[in-house]
Amino acid sequence: MESANGHIYEVLRRWWGFTTFRSTQEEIIRAVLDGRDTLALMPTGGGKSLTYQVPTMARDGLCIVVTPLIALMKDQVDRLRRLGIRATAIHSGLSTRQIDIALDNCVYGDVKFLYVAPERLATEAFRLRVVRMNVSLIAVDEAHCISQWGYDFRPSYLRIAELRERLPGVPVLALTASATQPVAEDIMRHLKFPEPHIVRSSFARPNLSYSVRRTDDKEGQLLRLLHNVPGSGIVYTRTRDGAEQLAEFLRTEGVPAAAYHGGLGHAERALRQEEWLAGKVRVMAATNAFGMGIDKPDVRFVVHYTMCDSLENYYQEAGRAGRDGKRAYALLLVASDDEGRIVRRFEQEFPPLDRIKEIYERICSYLQIGIGEGGENAYLFNLSDFCAREHLYPGSVQSALKLLQQNGYMTLTDAQDNPARVMFCVSRDELYKLRVKRDDLDHFIRTLLRLYNGVFSDFRPIDEGELATWSGYSVERVKELLKQLWQLRVIRYIPSNRSPILFMNEERLPRADLYIAPETYRRRQELMRERFERMLAYAANEEECRSTVLERYFGSETPTPCGICDVCLARKRAARAAEHASDAAPQPAEAAPKKESDLDLRNTVLRRLAASPADPRELAAGCSCTPERLARVVRELLEEGKIVGDKGGILKIIP
Repeated sequence: MESANGHIYEVLRRWWGFTTFRSTQEEIIRAVLDGRDTLALMPTGGGKSLTYQVPTMARDGLCIVVTPLIALMKDQVDRLRRLGIRATAIHSGLSTRQIDIALDNCVYGDVKFLYVAPERLATEAFRLRVVRMNVSLIAVDEAHCISQWGYDFRPSYLRIAELRERLPGVPVLALTASATQPVAEDIMRHLKFPEPHIVRSSFARPNLSYSVRRTDDKEGQLLRLLHNVPGSGIVYTRTRDGAEQLAEFLRTEGVPAAAYHGGLGHAERALRQEEWLAGKVRVMAATNAFGMGIDKPDVRFVVHYTMCDSLENYYQEAGRAGRDGKRAYALLLVASDDEGRIVRRFEQEFPPLDRIKEIYERICSYLQIGIGEGGENAYLFNLSDFCAREHLYPGSVQSALKLLQQNGYMTLTDAQDNPARVMFCVSRDELYKLRVKRDDLDHFIRTLLRLYNGVFSDFRPIDEGELATWSGYSVERVKELLKQLWQLRVIRYIPSNRSPILFMNEERLPRADLYIAPETYRRRQELMRERFERMLAYAANEEECRSTVLERYFGSETPTPCGICDVCLARKRAARAAEHASDAAPQPAEAAPKKESDLDLRNTVLRRLAASPADPRELAAGCSCTPERLARVVRELLEEGKIVGDKGGILKIIP
């Protein structure tokens, strides 16, 4: 290990051209090389990927990187390959043959990085191959997904513990930008760390000025920022229509702007992204589909036109501004009716359990999956088409899909490039009776059957280029023959396209057997409500440094005020005004009695609640301070997780 530890700087310089590490990168890398399981809490843009890439390049063996983001997976593989480093990925968008080739290369070739979607860990092909690989490290990206209490729980992540059993002695590096202390502890428990080990980077962004503007004229506030802050930026909004309308409004105001969301085609999204990266478009009006994996250090502002669901999402999205270290701005716009919208959105996030079961059945019927069928299969799924056909509200369907995913039944991926898919409409016996008279079709069918198994029972991914090679036809001719067989009703054929894929984690169950634990459902409701309330409290806060609020939320015990957020700047202005006023005012004969300090007040509140729960009025009766100061201290204790309030407003200590 000593030699590997000794030349990590050489590795960093040779492959990435850097001479120094950032923040806690070196500490994490040395822990990994010492074989110690590590949970790294690093903010967005903190250089997470180098913490597993450098140690992997410093020694023999490959690194398995588990990540749920297929777009990010492809981006990382492309970057490594451009550096001359062999990397590959397996996910539900690949054909069976492509996955087999990738896994064999990891066993027999010199692949250094294997990126894998979590649902692939359970497949037989992966389980059989992985034990024959020379694995030196397991890196778990977006590790909060393994925690049932994380904001984006994915049951497929629980398979990583099984992977550890197949690879004894291989260390794990878990990475996340958004884990509170309870979630961090849950991550280490699920990943079977022999002992807790957390390396926490600072979540402070000293160059990023956070601000909140309460206004019903969001367009006017946005234009004021654009006129006062030069450079490019992102404006996040919740819906696709909202992104398009906002981009159109900015263009009419003379601001070069484009919209980005999941409803655009791949080519269109890539073009708009490139124009923004190149500076041809100043503002990208986008849903949260935009930003992941995009490396643009000189983003000068990120505006949230609509409020996020959680501080985790807000911090991650706002953190895309100012990665070059220069002053940047994160502005949250809040209208008078936003809180009501968030409450309604929360209610939509948790449709009744019977409604979830109904949507599950309708999805399976839409995809023509029979009871007992479909386990570990992937299907193209057009959410808009499904909702239109079934006359369902998309928000309810998305919420049901999320809960079905969290309970391990099905997973809907982001839009991605998908291979062509084929399934025979006739049985094997019927096919031989058809007597296809044309020799080219007959030869083509034989080639298709020779290359791909299972095409009589399910849609199977095919590679049109591979079919061309083995049949002797051109790719264009292969596509023509596939369409002809489709027209003859011999096969069902889905050409290669860009669409989300729905992965069935297990076979379709009868409605009566579909179980979503009520206690888990209620607990997730409580956690979601708490996150909404923390987001609302952040927006309502006018007394505490915004950076301090965020740092404390992510576990920092000693956050320091940033001095540049709207709250800090307002405090500075008030102090200057008070100083000028005191200079002008006559001095009193005697100093006023000293008031109870905030620290004393906090201790008073905690002692009172340690004795028994109480409502705010009971607390106020025992405290010699103004209601405003008491409210501020109570809000701080709630944000720090030291106390909690129930629906009736009763406050109590969190044990």
